[in-house]
Amino acid sequence: MPSPFLEIVELANGKVALRRSDEEGEPLVVIEFSRDAREYLQESYIEVAKAMISAGMQAAGQMMDEDDGDDEVIPESRVLH
Repeated sequence: MPSPFLEIVELANGKVALRRSDEEGEPLVVIEFSRDAREYLQESYIEVAKAMISAGMQAAGQMMDEDDGDDEVIPESRVLH
């Protein structure tokens, strides 16, 4: 059974990843900052990545809470922002 605990780590290639704490396999989420973004954020890029992951998890939780069981068909051409 996978671990219920998640961790945010910096990978060897500089990307920031969310993964289960007991696994070395593929991460659940990977965030990659461009060189310009990394230079602008300096050492704060880890904190920004943490905030991005946290916001994404909160949004996913809200979407799951709002799901009333309808099987709404979402068109493939829908633009996500």
